[in-house]
Amino acid sequence: MAKTYILGHIKPDTDSVVAAMALQFLFQQEKCFCHPNAEAVMADPLNPETSFLFDKFGLKAPRQISAADITTDDSIVLVDHNEESQRMPGINPQQIVEIIDHHKANLNFSQPIYMTFKTWGSSNTIVYFLMKQNNVVPDKNLASIMLAAILSDTVGFKSATCTDKDKELGMELAKLAGITDIDGFALEIFKAKSDVSSLSDEQIIRNDYKVFDFGKKVFIDQLETVEQDKLVGEKKQDLLKAMQQVKEQEGVDLLFVVITDVLKVNSKILIIGDEEAKVAQKAFGGVVTDQIIDIGAKMSRKKEIAPPIEKALKQ
Repeated sequence: MAKTYILGHIKPDTDSVVAAMALQFLFQQEKCFCHPNAEAVMADPLNPETSFLFDKFGLKAPRQISAADITTDDSIVLVDHNEESQRMPGINPQQIVEIIDHHKANLNFSQPIYMTFKTWGSSNTIVYFLMKQNNVVPDKNLASIMLAAILSDTVGFKSATCTDKDKELGMELAKLAGITDIDGFALEIFKAKSDVSSLSDEQIIRNDYKVFDFGKKVFIDQLETVEQDKLVGEKKQDLLKAMQQVKEQEGVDLLFVVITDVLKVNSKILIIGDEEAKVAQKAFGGVVTDQIIDIGAKMSRKKEIAPPIEKALKQ
């Protein structure tokens, strides 16, 4: 029997993985979406933050697959991404039937598809909105991890991408989950996100990255942490070396690693070369010093970091 695979972006974050799971639950409960045999899957393994959350709530991670596992009779629903550079390698765009996302669209399909795009801070906010429209209520564990995904993507409702809708629906999910100390829960998530002790330097650079096509291929990794000083201090030289290796492996024109302190509300970018320094200084002002540029209270890659870099490259 043909399947519908619900698929987040490569190197999935919590929002991507959980939104796929929440959509599977919604599609199973509500036949109007016409995805009766839907399965949430992943392109890559869970990151440390998402692993922590799945362990905390006793949830099983979606199955990891490759494009070879998708037959010609199957359909694909993309969630939390739309750009080709962020999709699982090798999937056939003709099999993509629906996209649910909160990022800028960069699409050119040969056939019409269903699309739900919202300017909200999390894909899980969109999925819960769709649940409410169809009178579908997530169970306690699913509500808990959906709330976690919203808090993760909006940096505890502090990010510039956070909207009133994220806060409103996040609070509703908190009630369903029985979570009263939202700030305390967010701090748990931030600490788990900060724990990169089990990762190699290269894995840190690849922990939460996206590749953007801004005329040039731009790799932007973001580490949201409570240990910014350690990462830009004693770990800096090791990370810079790993950045150069990843840049060569990926064949990108520019590579940036943004280290965001979620408690201080501050981001610093590691700079590996003259071209990156030139673009960063044009994008954010300020001066690169010792291969670091402080860009202040900018926390959102989607809204505050990637767009200035794109603008700087087009000037």
